[in-house]
Amino acid sequence: MSEPANLREQALGLLASGKATSRADLVETLQVAPSTVSSVVRRLLEEGTILEEGVGVSTGGRRPKILRLREAGGVFAVAELGARHARVGLCSPAGVLLAAEESPVDIGAGPKAIFDEVTAIFERLRSAQAPDQRLLAVGMALPGPVEFPHGRLIGPARMPGWSGYDAQTDLRDRFDATVVVDNDAKAAAIGEHVARREAGDMIYVKAGTGIGGCLVSGGQVYRGGRGLSGDVTHVRVADSGERECSCGSRGCLETAASGAALARELAGRGLPVTSTRDVIAATVNADPAVVTLVRHAGRLLGVALSGLVNFLNPDSVVIGGSLSSLDVYVAAVRGMLYERCLPPLTQTLSIEASLAGRDAALIGLGRLLRESADLRPA
Repeated sequence: MSEPANLREQALGLLASGKATSRADLVETLQVAPSTVSSVVRRLLEEGTILEEGVGVSTGGRRPKILRLREAGGVFAVAELGARHARVGLCSPAGVLLAAEESPVDIGAGPKAIFDEVTAIFERLRSAQAPDQRLLAVGMALPGPVEFPHGRLIGPARMPGWSGYDAQTDLRDRFDATVVVDNDAKAAAIGEHVARREAGDMIYVKAGTGIGGCLVSGGQVYRGGRGLSGDVTHVRVADSGERECSCGSRGCLETAASGAALARELAGRGLPVTSTRDVIAATVNADPAVVTLVRHAGRLLGVALSGLVNFLNPDSVVIGGSLSSLDVYVAAVRGMLYERCLPPLTQTLSIEASLAGRDAALIGLGRLLRESADLRPA
């Protein structure tokens, strides 16, 4: 993202959160020249995105003019797809999640069938929660490699029938609105960074049925050349059992540390487990065999992340996704990072479960849409 767009988004975020209410606040927080802030504010005022409303208390000079975000009179529709679920919600232009619900889906049904289901949920939520609000934009997070910002799926190993699909165009045609399509882990990382506010450089891992990752540095997602960065799921790890992966290789992290891998292993041992949800329930019930296997999976994820921590020296490692609800899994990741990483890099390293939880991707999509949607009142 270019610097002006970055400053624009940062200014909007500060004004929306109440951390800044004037040009002087923006100068102090963003640490840029007053002339740069004046340029950004002037552009936002011309767009109608913000308003000047009254004056604040003087701190020695002229009383500052108060800035606030203009209500756009509409909502964002946001959705995150998983292998077996769709979490769908409505978000205000200021970034507040207004409503969310989860429904079972089968990602293998293909994009058109899945998008039909999600569209029906969107419409039901709007009718119930915001019947008089116009739809400003639509955001979708998908559990596969997304070529950003074009919104096209590139070789998703666990999504038969989706490879090469232009999800962004499909959704734009359905809703006649601005559309943003992103990878689920990247959208969740943005949401987590919003929730933590002062997160610094962060490695975010979404550990659920599959495993995805993302680096947030300087408040921005690192995307790589085609927007396909963060694929930790196909990193080869020792002690994985050399199982064949959906990508065609063997020994990938996905085959031993993901929810799907755990469910498959436990089912093979005769336990009544068919999904990641069943794995979580069995772990919470303290089944010794399940707890041992989940701990081993967390350690393998820690092995895969240790090289990244040594190389990138982040301020935090955050584990999101459904498996982050298991203390034993997160603790195993933490223990392996302390064991494998250089001591100076872990002395101040925060390693913990997600704060934003299951709504992280929806919050992240709301932030992305605020960057690209037309927020001027109709």
